[in-house]
Order: sequence, then C-alpha cells, then structure tokens
Amino acid sequence: MRNINKYWLAGMLIASCWSPIYETGTTAAAKGKTRSYVTSDDIVLRWNEIAVSTIGAQPPFPSTRFMATVQVAVFEAINAITGKYEPYLGTVTAPAGASTEAAAITAAHGVLKAFFPAAAATLDQQRADSLALIPDGQPKTDGIAVGEAAAFAMIAERTGDGSAPPQFHVPPNSDPYEWQRTPSCPAAGGVFLHWRNVNPFGVQSSSQFRADPPPALISQEYANDLNEVFALGDINSSNRSQDRANVARIYAAQPPHQGWNSVARQIIKTRDDDITDTARVLALMNMSLSDAHITVFESKYFYRTWRPETAIPRANEDGNSNTQPSAFTPFIVTPCFPGYPSAHGVGAGAAGRILWKAYGRHHTVTNSHPSVPGVVLTYHDLLDIEKDVSDARVYGGIHFRTDQDAAEHQGKSVAQWILDNYLRPK
Repeated sequence: MRNINKYWLAGMLIASCWSPIYETGTTAAAKGKTRSYVTSDDIVLRWNEIAVSTIGAQPPFPSTRFMATVQVAVFEAINAITGKYEPYLGTVTAPAGASTEAAAITAAHGVLKAFFPAAAATLDQQRADSLALIPDGQPKTDGIAVGEAAAFAMIAERTGDGSAPPQFHVPPNSDPYEWQRTPSCPAAGGVFLHWRNVNPFGVQSSSQFRADPPPALISQEYANDLNEVFALGDINSSNRSQDRANVARIYAAQPPHQGWNSVARQIIKTRDDDITDTARVLALMNMSLSDAHITVFESKYFYRTWRPETAIPRANEDGNSNTQPSAFTPFIVTPCFPGYPSAHGVGAGAAGRILWKAYGRHHTVTNSHPSVPGVVLTYHDLLDIEKDVSDARVYGGIHFRTDQDAAEHQGKSVAQWILDNYLRPK
C-alpha cells in the first residue's frame, strides 16, 4: 500500500512467490461463450489498447511509466468495487453495486487525459462511446465516480516522482570500458540519467536489484561477447540471416509497452476471465515493466560500460589477447546511454515473468511493426519472445550478449518482487 498524501493536489491538476497469480481459468472458446464488449474484461482490454495508442511514439521509459499509471488506476477502481485483491493505494472506496466497467473506463480516461491533454477531444469521445454501452442508472453513475477518484489518486501518486526534469551524463574520461558518446547522442550527453531516480511503483529502490558487475575486459567471456557482436551485428555482416535482421528491426522500432501489452491482450482474448483478474495482471505487468526500466538505468549509470560501436574499434586497448580492433558500424542505431544491462532485455524478463506466472508459457501470439512491412513474427512460447529480444540487440550490433542475460535476470527479479508484494489475493 502506498502513501498518497498528494491526493487533493491531483484533483486540482486534472479537475506470489512461485505460485500462479490466480487459478487458470477456462477459455471463452471452451465455455462456448461469445465475449461481449462491456462484460467480463473486454472493456479493460479496449482501454489498454487506447492507452497504448494515445501514448504512441514516446521514448520507451516514460511510456512504461504512463502505462503503469493507467493500468494501476484501472485496477484500483475495479478492485475498490469487487474487493478481490489487496489494493495498491487503498484510498478509493465504492458503493455496493457500482459498475466495474464504468469505473475502468473513467479511470483510464482520467489518467490519459491528464498526461496527454492534447488528445483530450479524442479521449472524451472514446469515453462517451464506451460509457454509452452501459445502461444508465445508479451503478453506472457510481462506477464513473469511482473511476474518476482512482485516476485522481494515481496522478497524485506520480506527481513529483522524479521523471522530470531530464538529466544528462558526460563521460568523466575516455578509459577503456567507460561509456562514450555515439553518433546518436545529443550534445548534452547520455540521456535518461535521471531515470535511476524515478520513484518505483513497487520495488523499494532503483538499486534493490542492481545487476552483478559485467565481465572483466581481460576475461574470455568478454572476448566471446565482443567477437559475437562483431560477427553478427555489423551493418554489412554476412552472418546475419534475414530472419534475425527482421527481428532486430522490429524490436528496434517497437517500444516494450506496445509489444508486451499486445502480447497480453492476445492471450487474454482467448480466455474468459473475471474483470478484476485481468485488470490485476495488466497492472502487475506494467508496474514490472516500469520498475525494471528504473532499475536498469541505475545499473547502467553505475557501471557505465561502453557499447560495441566504441569497444570494437578500440579492442587494442582492452588488454584482451582474444579480441582484435576493427571498423564497426552497428546494423541498428545505438541508443545514447551505457550498454550494461540491456533496457529491452530487462523489460522482456519482467513482462515475460508476469505473463508466464499468470497464464503459463505456451500461447500462440504474433508480433509485427509497420517499419518492417510484410513480416509477422509468430510465437508459441513466451520464452521465445525473450530469446528474440536478446538476439535483436546482439544482431542489431548495439549490445553484448552478457548485457541481455544480466538484464533478463534483473527483470525477472523485479517482477517476482512485485508479484510477491503487491495486489495479493485477500
């Protein structure tokens, strides 16, 4: 449970360990049911999709903060009515019989409108369209009020959370292994330095799950990492198959909040789950994604390791007899912050852990992106998505394999902590 002593400020601003998350339910198909838009959890999925669309092409780390705020508000509103789980804030109350669907709509709408006022007209119309599907009456009126209260409370909780103003990192020296600016960097230096100071949604601090130190420059592990990315990740590499090139391009273009919420919706649509259960899983997954990104930036700027784009041409400085300097241009653009651990990897570890614990590993889902037309990735195992995310960064030439492995472990640790300590069954 969180402290929300800024509750009224928000009103002014916007006028289980290793056990499953919950018992696996019977799918809608198995029950022979037709899903209705405003029954069960369909309204939650609809506003999850609206949230992803509204956030759009924001940088990935603010995006996961926005998504987590939306999904926790939706959960808090619904759960205030059903009382099925421990609340996140515990300050939102609901009269008996309030509509959970109306509460979900207005909770999501309120947070999104506060974060994206330029989209107010579209969001207001989407709110009206969704509410029009719910019969008028006291349950609808009460549900609207509950959702608005949850939105106010979550905006208050995130006000002044350290996500602004931006801060930048200037390398203190040019020593081997020290991160250096790459061509994608602004003059100010490494970006998202301040993200390590953002208040997490669940974990105790950004350093709670700091990654173990990266391999020493003189180690065989480091040499293996460097030689792998040199062979696979150069823009002119003949060792990169078209399949791996497509994977690298899709995950370079697609921020984690888009990809993982799409995967979650695809899985959930095959089921017939209670609305509170679905709201809870989406809240846990997006909390975990956001906290994993906060955590990974603490580790990134703690270790400040160079990227392959810097390391390979300077391999004669690393003291490792098993590496050789060479010209190197990565297949995709190197992000402007230190390499170890990987931000995409930590997100995959976190989101994958939550979905795996909720629904099991094996599902058929697809992933695609308009920037890679005609390519659709099809998966039958959540673990294969994590593997592709890892490959994407190595074949893209922007990460060492160790960056990915450490990040996946870190993300899983963050997710498990949140799962063990938040939104527990009563």
